[in-house]
Amino acid sequence: MPLGERQGDKSESRYCGVETDFNDDMPHVLAFNLSSGGFDFVIAPLMDPAYRPSLVQKGSAGSGVLPFAGSDLVMSPSQWSSHVVGKISSWIDLDSEDETIRMDSETTLKQEIAWASHLSLQACLLPAPKGTSCGNYARCVNQILQGLSNMQLWLRIPLVKPDDDSADGKNDTLVDSWETWNSFRLLCEHHSLLSVALDILGTLPSANSLGRWFGESVRAAIINTEAFLTNARGYPCLSKRHQRLVTGFFNHSIQIIISGKSVHPQANVAADASQNHSDEGLQRHALRPYLDYVGYLYQKMDPLPEQERFELGYRDFLQSPLQPLMDNLEAQTYETFEKDAMKYIQYQRAVSKALLDRVPDEEAFTKTTVLMVVGAGRGPLVRASLQAAEETGRKLKVFAVEKNPNAVVTLHALVKLEGWEDSVTIVSSDMRHWNAPEKADILVSELLGSFGDNELSPECLDGAQRFLKEDGISIPSSYTSFLQPVTASKLHNDIKAHKDLVHFETAYVVKIHNVARLAPTQPVFTFTHPKLSDKESNQRYKKLQFVIPNDTGSAMVHGFAGYFDATLYKDVHLGIEPSTATPNMFSWFAIFFPLRTPICLSPGSNLDVHFWRCCGPTKVWYEWSVTSPTSSPIHNTNGRSYWVGL
Repeated sequence: MPLGERQGDKSESRYCGVETDFNDDMPHVLAFNLSSGGFDFVIAPLMDPAYRPSLVQKGSAGSGVLPFAGSDLVMSPSQWSSHVVGKISSWIDLDSEDETIRMDSETTLKQEIAWASHLSLQACLLPAPKGTSCGNYARCVNQILQGLSNMQLWLRIPLVKPDDDSADGKNDTLVDSWETWNSFRLLCEHHSLLSVALDILGTLPSANSLGRWFGESVRAAIINTEAFLTNARGYPCLSKRHQRLVTGFFNHSIQIIISGKSVHPQANVAADASQNHSDEGLQRHALRPYLDYVGYLYQKMDPLPEQERFELGYRDFLQSPLQPLMDNLEAQTYETFEKDAMKYIQYQRAVSKALLDRVPDEEAFTKTTVLMVVGAGRGPLVRASLQAAEETGRKLKVFAVEKNPNAVVTLHALVKLEGWEDSVTIVSSDMRHWNAPEKADILVSELLGSFGDNELSPECLDGAQRFLKEDGISIPSSYTSFLQPVTASKLHNDIKAHKDLVHFETAYVVKIHNVARLAPTQPVFTFTHPKLSDKESNQRYKKLQFVIPNDTGSAMVHGFAGYFDATLYKDVHLGIEPSTATPNMFSWFAIFFPLRTPICLSPGSNLDVHFWRCCGPTKVWYEWSVTSPTSSPIHNTNGRSYWVGL
């Protein structure tokens, strides 16, 4: 039974599981935990924990039946696949120095995974690595992964990290568990079917340290009953920090699993009855109060905002950026962008302020301002400009310049429908080649991409600047791109699946969600309009140094998230840079620049990044590289993989 109803949420995090002990009566395990307990699935051992291959082979020459938890026939295939996650025997230790244990572990692991595949389970929970070395364990798991088609393997990782980051050696015994996970997944080459199940303990690392995990492939969070506190009524509850963490898990489609024995008086009232198999109707599951509390945390979350619900299908989905200069946009694309009311409200505000500055009140009825919308599309900026003129009581003459002949058809129909014939002139031409009959007071454009200049706004406006008056106003007047390093395991795996260089040297528009932002954004390239000098090049180069906070611990950089912030006019701005983003705007998602080989950062280390904007006769492209802590290749040399056509 799902944890509750939350408007717009259809993610897997609505379902809560429970970890169980070995029991060869699987139908009872399922009935008790799902029907009586109210859980949605069980993490159940597949094999008798007493089983050791070496002992069986000595006694029966290998002919014994493996002690699995019941035949596949005791439950329907849908029950096995929908409600059971296989728990691999926790005793296995593939890096033991004892050869018998090591060999027994490898044999058992492969037998249990084979059985889980036979049952069509969706996932298996692998025990946490026993020591600091996990080379042989990872090798064996990697072999298994090569033969799997869709069953996930969840590696159990306790959520621990030394708190004291000083070099006094006090925490030598405590290993940052992210390091264990990172070592394991690197050995398995970032395999897409290998994920994490985090063991949540009573104490938590710092917020920065926790944040790393939201960019990793975390499928489940196992909360032990020992991690719960007790409220005034004797019921289990969690600390404020644990509550925030669980809410974060819900928002990232991470499933909660309750583990352990009940340790709360109120929860123990009916615990003894749970051993009585004779009357299931009277049984009360000892862990039900914990499930109820997790359900309470889920239900008190705010509903997903309408914009978030609209964007759900785009989360972490890689899209190639638009090429509006090289390609003509389709009607559906125009329609999507035209629905972004907030963007046009900001444009209208900017035009209103520019008109008031340009035309004093005493000239309002006599002076006509010439405004040119370059890249008019189907007319939303024309409408916003005319509304600004009406709002301020200023007279306006509008030229709507558009190169897409299909959009021009729509523009003509709009002008006729609205009765704008006297104030709007439609020009079917590329702004870079049009000879204007007069110069403009105000030049308005919406040529910005997710990275500001990545849809060639600088090149387009350079071509249009010749018909702007010396003291003319450009809206936008400037824009700046921003970058930050991110952990983005899913994006990396999606790009890796293409198995070529081109996809790792392409920038993608993406609604980034399952990412860890490892450092604050930094500005990269700024463009100002009108340009002060014709000699100023649109080529750019910037070296950035990001400092990863010391309490984050080690982290993996899969690439860089890019944003922009634009000044439309004076104090009217528009942008998606996280700290200053315009609210309720959906025209732009972030841009993602991947790294061919992810880079591992040590605690408190610096990340030196180089970014270039390069211009050729027919195209513009970006190149990027990392030089510290290690050097990466320069990506996209000469725009060999990704470019924007002029």
